[in-house]
Amino acid sequence: MDRSQTIARISGCYIPLPTLFRDGDFELNLDGMRRHVRFLLDAGVREGNGVFLVGGGAGEFSTLSTDERLRLLDTVLAEAGGLVGVVLGAQSTDQREAVRLARGAKAAGAVAIQAAPPFYHPPTDDDVFEWIAALAAADVGIVFYTTYWTGYRTSLEMLGRLADVPQIVAIKWASPSYHEFEQGLRHFASRLAFIDNQLHFVFSHMLGARGVNLHPSNYWPAWGVKFWELLEARRYREAQDEMTRVVSPYYDLCDEVARFTGGEGHIDKLCLELVGLDSSRCRPPTRDIRPQFRERTRKMLRDCGRI
Repeated sequence: MDRSQTIARISGCYIPLPTLFRDGDFELNLDGMRRHVRFLLDAGVREGNGVFLVGGGAGEFSTLSTDERLRLLDTVLAEAGGLVGVVLGAQSTDQREAVRLARGAKAAGAVAIQAAPPFYHPPTDDDVFEWIAALAAADVGIVFYTTYWTGYRTSLEMLGRLADVPQIVAIKWASPSYHEFEQGLRHFASRLAFIDNQLHFVFSHMLGARGVNLHPSNYWPAWGVKFWELLEARRYREAQDEMTRVVSPYYDLCDEVARFTGGEGHIDKLCLELVGLDSSRCRPPTRDIRPQFRERTRKMLRDCGRI
């Protein structure tokens, strides 16, 4: 694995693809996944302005088997045709499963895996470091995904340790401390591809972040491409206006849905339905949001100019 080349491929809108199922039996809808990838490519998503994440949180990794995740990866890679880098979510509480996913991603040609610290039993820094070392043995790029709401909070010291692991190519991060987030960017953005999961997209890009975790790109990829162009051109006032117009209403709706059910990906999939693409409900235990939120979601899309 060439670290510098891998880092260069992880740039732009980090697009968390929702996993599409067949209504009724919850089996994978691989044809729908292919159509979604083609929709993104047709709108101009390419390496440099976008990256595809398969089987992440919004991809419902916690409800997918290892084989299903690898089938999804093969499907997306084949449809992407090398035009966009593809990252496989390898989150797990079983190191054996995570290692199998890392090896499978390497063999299939993924640009990287997304690896998070184990969850449920909050680990120590040394636990996490040994976990990452086991995945790094597969010699595949690793996007280290760390958020404070999953039970483990990554310190700046720990980021420094991880930055010395050759296979770590990116940090996808959210911190409860604005100052800590700024420090992390200041210290490490020159060494790794920082992916903002904090919703401070303009600020983080100013400090060197190379990616933004952007759900609206799923249902409005042309807008995402233009948004990244604004950031790269340092037209920050315009970019912030677009955040207010498109991204903030999406997360306002997320807050509403969170009072009804858990999970991720459900709003993305409902938006896909409303713009005429394949969609589905999420697998249980996430409940079906469509009857309660279809019209509210339609209004959000209309108000921001998507439909």
